[in-house]
Amino acid sequence: MKKEDVILSLGNDWARLKELLDSSLCSDVPLLNDINASLLLNGGKMLRPMLTLFFAKLCGGSPLPEESIQAAASVELLHNATLLHDDVADNAATRRGNPTVLSQYGAVPAVLVGDFWLARAVGLLVHSSHLYWMVDICSRTLIDLAEGEMLQQQKAFSSDTTSEDYLRIIYGKTASLFETACKMGAVSVSADEAIVAAAGTYGNALGMAFQIRDDILDYTGGEEIGKPVGIDLLEQKITLPLLGALENSGDDGSIRKMIHSIPEHPEYCAEIRKFVIDNGGVEYAENMVGRYVSDAVSALGAFAPSKDREILEYLALSSANREK
Repeated sequence: MKKEDVILSLGNDWARLKELLDSSLCSDVPLLNDINASLLLNGGKMLRPMLTLFFAKLCGGSPLPEESIQAAASVELLHNATLLHDDVADNAATRRGNPTVLSQYGAVPAVLVGDFWLARAVGLLVHSSHLYWMVDICSRTLIDLAEGEMLQQQKAFSSDTTSEDYLRIIYGKTASLFETACKMGAVSVSADEAIVAAAGTYGNALGMAFQIRDDILDYTGGEEIGKPVGIDLLEQKITLPLLGALENSGDDGSIRKMIHSIPEHPEYCAEIRKFVIDNGGVEYAENMVGRYVSDAVSALGAFAPSKDREILEYLALSSANREK
């Protein structure tokens, strides 16, 4: 199965989503309108809104109500708003292989464009017949995202990230939004609480696997992944491959001291990367990806067999095992 086949299975609902995103980001401020158009043109995989639509279909059938399309668009807008803000926090020059708004226009426009996208995301939920649920889910996710990023910043300063810290960080910064995307799809078609919870379990597990895979690629990927390899180490982020290598080797103190000194000694990155590869850190993280993928697929057992359920299983397997 290919991504094109997945999108085809969404039929006109996918086109409705794209149209709503386009119309939601229109502005009579030329600079804002131009930046929005460029961001849409160079968008990512749109996996999160895809999950929203598939869970809405899985729970309610097709064609989908407008509320499901609005929920999916809101998820995509929220995701990209956080990326715009993250690029400022990380001083990132590229995103998805393209120059960031930060690098092209500066920090102020990048933050303001992110705010605009966030406001549009919330605005799409205002007319939902499930307003309380939608706002509650969305606001909880924004808290999780902020806490996850702040904890990561804190731990980068101290270089004392534990496995428990790491899992909390990646839940907050990544898995929480996957969970929200899936739950909002189910809520948009009035699924009962048990089904919404199962959708959230799938999204949580997939999000955890997705972020761990991303962290693996920072050690093993090439330029095709859309960001420089080793950027996490340069930012003093201790991720699961490194935590696994530390556990396997028993050498904790000296490596952490090197990580703490990276701002003054960026050449340490190559040595630490070799340490991770040589001590089985990648394999350690790969095993954890497999566990989370298994959890995601198991969560789909709450839903009746269908083509949509098969596609969600495929998305879990392919997204978590991607090479870029």
